[in-house]
Amino acid sequence: MIYLGIDIGKRHHEAGLINEKGDPIGKTVRFANSKSGSEKLLKFLNQQKVTPENCNCGLEATGHYWLSVFSFLHKLGFKITAFNPMQSDALRQFYIRKTKTDVKDAYLIAQVIRIDSPEETPFVEEELLQLRHLERLRYALVDQSSDIKRKIIALLDQVFPEYEQNFSDVFGMSSTEILLQYPLPEDLLEIDTDQLAKLLYRVSKGRYGETRARNKAEKLKDSAQNTFGISIGTDVFKMQIHLLLEQIDLLEKQLNQIEEAMIELSNRQEHYLTTISGVSDITAAVVLGEIGSISRFDRPGQLVAFAGLDASVHQSGDFNSSNTRLSKRGSPYLRRALWQAAFVASFHDPALSLYYQKLRNRGKAHGTAVGAVARKLTHIIFAILRDGQPYKPRIQETDNN
Repeated sequence: MIYLGIDIGKRHHEAGLINEKGDPIGKTVRFANSKSGSEKLLKFLNQQKVTPENCNCGLEATGHYWLSVFSFLHKLGFKITAFNPMQSDALRQFYIRKTKTDVKDAYLIAQVIRIDSPEETPFVEEELLQLRHLERLRYALVDQSSDIKRKIIALLDQVFPEYEQNFSDVFGMSSTEILLQYPLPEDLLEIDTDQLAKLLYRVSKGRYGETRARNKAEKLKDSAQNTFGISIGTDVFKMQIHLLLEQIDLLEKQLNQIEEAMIELSNRQEHYLTTISGVSDITAAVVLGEIGSISRFDRPGQLVAFAGLDASVHQSGDFNSSNTRLSKRGSPYLRRALWQAAFVASFHDPALSLYYQKLRNRGKAHGTAVGAVARKLTHIIFAILRDGQPYKPRIQETDNN
C-alpha cells in the first residue's frame, strides 16, 4: 500500500508518497492550486504508478483551501481522509527540532494515514456545502450587526445618555424610527408632543396605546430637556447614527434572505432536529452545515469533541476538577449553535431542564450546567441524525446522569 500526504497551502500544495514501511518514495511534488496544478499532481501519481486501488490519501482540513484538492481526488476514486491539523501537530512533537517545512509536512501527513489508518472522509454533499457557507456568512453578518449596534450605543452615550432608559430595546421598531428622525435631544425638543405620540402609536402598530404613546413621548421630551450629553459637534454624531442605522437595516435584509435560503436547504434533508426544544430552524441548519454527514463520527463523544464541548483538563500538583474548561477545539460555529440551543433547552425541554436543575441544585454554576446540557444535547443530535428518528424526551433517565 502507498500513502499520499498533501500539505495544503493557499496558492500551492506539496504532495509526498511513502511506502508501507514509512520510507519516502521519490521526491515530493509542489503543485499550484489550479487546474494546471491538478494536472501536475495527476502526472506525478501516474509516474509513481499510484492508483485508487493501491493508495490511501490524507490532507489537513486547512481553512477552505483543501476542498478543491479533496474534490479532485474524490472524482478520481481515491480514498481520502481530511483530518484536523492538530493530529499532525501531535506527531510533529516527536521530532526534536520540530521544524516545519512543506516537504516534511507532506511526508508527516502520509505517516498519519499509515499509522492511524483513519476512516475515509465522506464527500460533502453539494447542498450541505452550500448550507455551511450560508450559515457561516450569517454568523459573520450577525456579528457585524452587533458591532454596529455597540457603536451606536457609544454615540448615544455621548450625545444623549438618557435615551437608552426610555426603551427596552434601543433597536426595536419604535426606537429605530425615533433615532432615524430625531437622533439628538434638540431634534426631540423641536417636535410637538402630540406629533411625537402619534408617531410612536403608528410605528408600534398599536402596541403602544394612545395613552401609553403620549406618556412615552412626554418622557422622551423630558429626557431631552434634561440631558447631560455633549452639545458640540452634534451634526457629525447625527450623521454617524443615521449611516450606522442604514447599515443595520441592510444587514437585516441580507440576513432574512440568507435565513430563508438556509431553511429551504435544511428542510430538504428531512431531519428531525427541530423536535428538540431549543433547536430552531436556523440552529438546525447550522448543525447540519457544520456536521455534514453524521457517518463521519462513530460515537457521540467524537461529535462532542468536534464541537469543542469536551473538557480540557490541565493536571498539576494542586489539581482541582472544578478548574476544568471546555477545550473549544473543532468547529466554533457548531459550538456556538449548540450552546445557544442548550441555553433554551435548559429551561424549556422536559428532560434537559430537569437535568439542568439537578446540576444547579448540586451547586454547579449556570455556565457549567448549560455546558453539560450542551454535551447531552450533542448526544441527542447524534442519535437523531444516525437513526433518522424524532426526539422523544426520556425524563426517567436524567436522574442517572
